Amino acid sequence: MIRAQTAYELRTLLRNGEQLLLTLIIPVALLILFSAAPLLDVGAGKRVDFLTPGVLALAVMSTAFTGQAIGTGFERRYGVLKRLGATPLPRSGLIAAKTLTVVAVEVLQAIVLCVVAFALGWSPHGNPATVILLLIVGTAAFSGFGLLMAGTLRAEATLAAANLVYLLLLVLGGVIFPLTKFSGGVRSVLELLPISALADGLRQVLQHGAGFPVRDLVILAVWAVLGLALAARFFSWE
Repeated sequence: MIRAQTAYELRTLLRNGEQLLLTLIIPVALLILFSAAPLLDVGAGKRVDFLTPGVLALAVMSTAFTGQAIGTGFERRYGVLKRLGATPLPRSGLIAAKTLTVVAVEVLQAIVLCVVAFALGWSPHGNPATVILLLIVGTAAFSGFGLLMAGTLRAEATLAAANLVYLLLLVLGGVIFPLTKFSGGVRSVLELLPISALADGLRQVLQHGAGFPVRDLVILAVWAVLGLALAARFFSWE
């Protein structure tokens, strides 16, 4: 049942031009724009080496949280989820299918972003397995809260809230410019956000060659457990 639902979710997502714009074109455009133009001070080293990990984190958030929350919210409004609720597919199965769909799209995103980054002169370091682990745990964290939002709010409220969160975390999550630009107290709070932990963890590995960013992984794991548990508990089919 999960496999069949995943295939359906993936076909639906790939036919949705608006979600593809959010999940793929915007991250690519940001990577090219800020790598080519010295609009922000990102510290020593090549701009693309700093920006690529952050844009990868943004791509995960745009797919697992924003796109999924909006898409699922309107499925709920139009009664799609209510009909699914009458099938043998359990709530946990729907969550699993949507998470697997997100992972498949993220693979496509990662390939495209890495190709563009290499064309811009990107020089990654670190262990690919650690990068994959960060992306998986980050996906779980964002997916849980995206489904929680879609399963508890009205579709219009989900649309507004998901886009607002996307913009706020794009600015405040260390995606495009370093969190060191903020004061100490504010930075300490922002570092606990899932987008900040994912961007920083990827940057530690890919830019600085760190072995295992334990702190960032712990932060992401806490968000993942909390979000998925709340989604499984409070998600409403209608």
